[in-house]
Amino acid sequence: MNQKPARVVAIYPGSFDPITYGHLDLIDRASKLADRLIVAVLQNSEKQPLFSVEERMEMLREVVAPYPNAEVDSFQGLLVDYARQRSAHLVVRGIRAISDYEFELQMALMNRRLWPELETVFLMANEAHSFVSSRLVKDLFRLGGEISGFVPPNVERRLKERIAVKEA
Repeated sequence: MNQKPARVVAIYPGSFDPITYGHLDLIDRASKLADRLIVAVLQNSEKQPLFSVEERMEMLREVVAPYPNAEVDSFQGLLVDYARQRSAHLVVRGIRAISDYEFELQMALMNRRLWPELETVFLMANEAHSFVSSRLVKDLFRLGGEISGFVPPNVERRLKERIAVKEA
């Protein structure tokens, strides 16, 4: 009996402040695993982001445009509640190092406890991006370092604009 497989809706949540080539690599790979990929910006009131949620979503929309099955959204609160709301049963998370795994494993197990139908898939970071984080990119940029190898051109431009405004 041939049954059509259910549509796979995945969420790739994160702060994306700013988006890096590591994030983009995961978006590229995750878009091949899901029928629909929702890149979701977490609205976290505990963090002091460089870019607003709207700005991060705009940057993400620019870089995910080549992926017809990817969309950009934002959420606050519990990921499991957002996943239910969006009919997603898969969460995609990137792992750069063992320390990432320990944290992500705790989150995945908690999410599973809250909603057993939600699965988490860990994708290993590409070796070229395994040491890159948004925080390191911002620090490097603030100290005058070259970031073009770590972020897409639209993100680099916005970083330059943001820092120029702060310094003015």
